[in-house]
Amino acid sequence: MSGIPEATQASTLGKGDNLHQQILASFPLCDMTEEDLTQNPQFCNLLATLTQHVDQTGLTVPLKTELEKAEQKLQSQRRQWLHSESLYRGLQEMIQDHCVRKHHSTVPPDQNMFFETMEKCLLVAQCVRQLDPSNTTNQDQPSILGLNSQQVMELMPLEKNVSRMKQSLPRELEKHLKKKCLSILSYYQPEWENESDALKSSKLSHLSAQLDKEKKEAESLKKNSWENMLLLQRQIQLYLSELIKCIQLLQTLLLDHRLKVQTDLDRKKLDYFEGKCELVLQKIKSEMVEIQLDTYTPDSVSAHRKIRQKLESELKSCQAEKQSLELKLGSFEILGKEFEALAEEYCRIRQEIDTKNWALREFTQYSNK
Repeated sequence: MSGIPEATQASTLGKGDNLHQQILASFPLCDMTEEDLTQNPQFCNLLATLTQHVDQTGLTVPLKTELEKAEQKLQSQRRQWLHSESLYRGLQEMIQDHCVRKHHSTVPPDQNMFFETMEKCLLVAQCVRQLDPSNTTNQDQPSILGLNSQQVMELMPLEKNVSRMKQSLPRELEKHLKKKCLSILSYYQPEWENESDALKSSKLSHLSAQLDKEKKEAESLKKNSWENMLLLQRQIQLYLSELIKCIQLLQTLLLDHRLKVQTDLDRKKLDYFEGKCELVLQKIKSEMVEIQLDTYTPDSVSAHRKIRQKLESELKSCQAEKQSLELKLGSFEILGKEFEALAEEYCRIRQEIDTKNWALREFTQYSNK
């Protein structure tokens, strides 16, 4: 955009924090902070270069010049239109006031003639303006009811009445405007309403300057308010960013503290539960001992001891008998298979003897009956 080096352009603005402040002031509509400019030095240099070519609203210098010229031209056109429109509305108000006075009081004939002539002139001028070709296009407007401006001009009042009206118009218009100005003065400062006309006229001459001064003060306050709003938004952003950092730091501290405290708390809980479990085990053992004491009385214990002694003695005799039988069985096994056949035959004969003895007992018992 320019042949001037970036470092030279940046040096014309300032260095460090001063440069950042000037860039932020040059671009108030940009949502950025000094931290953003510090973290992005190339972007900061670019903005420093742009400040030589654009204004605070982002318009270039040539475009700003053209815009100012267009605004001046527009203001001139507005003033012209406002001048003619104010005059027209003032004349309309004079006619309306005359109509109101005519209904409430008697009006001199010359005033009636003056206002009637002025009203007709205004109506004819308005109709001629509607019938004239457009001033903004090259096309002719279509005629209304087949009339043209010359035909409407024939409806003008008599020339002598018009000339007489023109002679009296400045004086009447001045009176009307003065009356309106005094009403504006009374509205602006109600305490001046009871003052004399001379004092009102004197104060009225300074009213325009005073209103202009107050307007400038209001615009200055509006500008200061806008700058304060931008500053407040920037400070809010900085505050929120710092607040987020503080919250993150607080979260980190809370997590670290919680981890440390949680370790100690878990250790204490573990010790507590271990002690509680040991206490429960001891209580269970004591309950078991109490149950045993309630279940086994001294008499039952002595009886159990006797039963135990008897069972042990029987167990010993059974074990001795088992050993003797095992010895006999071992001696029988030495005899071999022939002894096994003989033993089986013996068992069979023994079984038959038992069966016959049972039958004999049954028969004998039946015979005795």
